[in-house]
Amino acid sequence: MSDIEQLSLSLDRQVYSVGRLTQEVRLLLEGTFPLLWVEGEISNFARPRSGHCYFTLKDNEAQVRCALFRPKAQLLRFQPKDGDHVLLRCRVSMYPARGDFQLIVEHMELAGDGALQRAFEALKARLQAEGLFAPERKKPLPAFPRRLGVITSATGAAIRDVLSVLKRRFPALSVLIYPVPVQGAGAAEQIAEAIRLADQRKETDLLLLTRGGGSLEDLWAFNEEVVARALFACELPVVSAVGHEVDFTIADFVADERAPTPSAAAERISPDGNQLLQQFVRAEQRLLQSQRQVLRHRHEKLEWVRRRLEQRHPGRRLQDGAQRLDELEQRLARAIGNRLKQLTLRSDAATQRLTHCTPQLRIDLMRETCTDYERRLESGLRQVLTRYQYRLGSAARQLDAVSPLATLGRGYAIVQREEDDTLLRRAQDAKPGDRVRTRLSEGALLCRVEAIDPQQES
Repeated sequence: MSDIEQLSLSLDRQVYSVGRLTQEVRLLLEGTFPLLWVEGEISNFARPRSGHCYFTLKDNEAQVRCALFRPKAQLLRFQPKDGDHVLLRCRVSMYPARGDFQLIVEHMELAGDGALQRAFEALKARLQAEGLFAPERKKPLPAFPRRLGVITSATGAAIRDVLSVLKRRFPALSVLIYPVPVQGAGAAEQIAEAIRLADQRKETDLLLLTRGGGSLEDLWAFNEEVVARALFACELPVVSAVGHEVDFTIADFVADERAPTPSAAAERISPDGNQLLQQFVRAEQRLLQSQRQVLRHRHEKLEWVRRRLEQRHPGRRLQDGAQRLDELEQRLARAIGNRLKQLTLRSDAATQRLTHCTPQLRIDLMRETCTDYERRLESGLRQVLTRYQYRLGSAARQLDAVSPLATLGRGYAIVQREEDDTLLRRAQDAKPGDRVRTRLSEGALLCRVEAIDPQQES
């Protein structure tokens, strides 16, 4: 059973208030329909101080109210207005206060640009997956190109900007223009054919693919796959400078290098003539300075060779040899003296260490140690014996004080039942006829109980 049928049955069973009914319908709509893409024209657009946007989306057949709340409205890349043909990403809902069916907008884009942008992203993803944008396949640009090929409109502003920059920076660079239309029907095919022609002729060192700024639709010829394939197959290095700095096309990704504007591309391609002239001047100065340094070095070397020839005269060499021999003799005498001194010191030190390490010294030291240990042991034993004698006497005195034998010496006796050796402390512990042992200070008596003295018992 569908949700609508279940709602119908629930309505038959109970009565709803209007508010509750609209809330139930709102929950049903929002829970049933997923996010939808809806296309139409904006009318009655309003944006109060709250920042939310309210408008009607219509076409030739119907219209529906829409709400775009401020957090989503702040993300828009354009300012909506009446008459705009837009594409909405929205969810179905209901406004309970008026009971109106409405769409809650999550995303809005212009319908034409949105379709082109999606086509751009789809082609970009496919070509990137094929490796047309791979950095390793991009070719380096020549540092000093002799001829530049420019593929662009012969009457556009882009070629004028390029020529103006080249004239200012490096007038010696010749330019060969391949005129093509840069927008409109068939422009992409003609651009691709110009790329293939320039690559086939090899009349230039590199190519510049360029045009001025414009809308996404104006630049679309440079987003066509045929242009991307031609750029990928081109053996000449290619610089792409299409539109303004914020504009990116498929040609920019496939080309060997991208420039943000035509003027920037001309700056990148051409060397700076003034800078080169300054480099030449500096090189000339370095060359003159290097020549002067070489001449000075050669003069110094010649002077050094002359002095060296003088030093190599046989008499001079004999004189130097004699001086060297005297010096070596003195060094040998000093070295022998120092060596003898070191050996003497080492011998004295070894003698002292041997004296300190003789066995007799260790024996005497150990004998003194043993004597000291004997004295300390004897003294300790005497102290221990004295302490234990004192403790023994004290214990004997304490034992004598509590000894039962001392009590027996004062005339007392110890009485035990003979049959089980039970100690009798009271007269009532015995009965007439019991045999008892009476222990005295000296000896013991075996007795029989004849009677119990009641007076003593009491």
